[in-house]
Amino acid sequence: MLVIENLVKRYGKFKAVDGLSLEIDKGHIYGFVGPNGAGKTTTMKIIAGLLKPTQGRVIVNGTDVSVDPRGVKRKIGYMPDFFGVYDDLKVTEYMNFYCGVYHIPRPERRKITGQLLDLVDLSVKKDAYVDSLSRGMKQRLCLARSLIHNPELLILDEPASGLDPRARIEMKEILKELKGMGKTILISSHILPELAEVCSSIGIIEHGKMVVSGTVDEILKKTAKKKTIRIRTLDNLESALKYIEEQPSMSGISINSDFIDADFDGNSQILSEILKGMVMNGIPVTSFSELEGSLESVFMHLTEGGIQDAS
Repeated sequence: MLVIENLVKRYGKFKAVDGLSLEIDKGHIYGFVGPNGAGKTTTMKIIAGLLKPTQGRVIVNGTDVSVDPRGVKRKIGYMPDFFGVYDDLKVTEYMNFYCGVYHIPRPERRKITGQLLDLVDLSVKKDAYVDSLSRGMKQRLCLARSLIHNPELLILDEPASGLDPRARIEMKEILKELKGMGKTILISSHILPELAEVCSSIGIIEHGKMVVSGTVDEILKKTAKKKTIRIRTLDNLESALKYIEEQPSMSGISINSDFIDADFDGNSQILSEILKGMVMNGIPVTSFSELEGSLESVFMHLTEGGIQDAS
């Protein structure tokens, strides 16, 4: 559905996008992850035909964006990270306006508007003014707007940014429903656990370059050089800490109020011996387990900055 080949975007000597390549199959949700300034929004604007690339190609379902930008725009729905709404319009008036922008015949507009408001759970607000909606409702309205012309590819730049937990859950459920409808979705976000739940694949970019791409499981396997072991004791946590610090296969040790985390780079036999040694030394171990890898830890490992809003 979407093919990006060696994409480059320069602003003078600065490269916002630097040789980026990726492919997204039809019906998949692809998560675009990276710190502030990584090049995510620039890439999305190029796909949407809002920016011209310095070099490289973007092809949407067989159509080259540089050759036929108007044709590509008919195939995509774009929801930017910052978008304008018309506060003095009612929800149905807002949708009708965009139906006109996309040349939807008047007899079809009411039906399409009703279906999309149902999809994003805004039917009860159809007669409300846009400025009376909560931030989450405005986000869902803008998503409905991007679906008016029934696009094949959705480009969603930070659709859950600034939303409360309930609104993020609602957005996540809508994305799952859109995937079930066969839509292909490219979504950028820094809310990593939610991406892991809804995305078929994820790409992490830094300084305009793709650092790693694949399914969440594939990325975790590629980057998991060490295991993290969490140890809990009934009491005497300090004795457990001292014992763990003496083990050459343990590093990166941190202590919390009721557990110890440590990186472990040995095999199962060594791990078994460590546990056995703790018990023989009278340390009352209540839990000794390996933590599953997390997308957050991978992100922090692969990028130079912290988790910030995408741009």
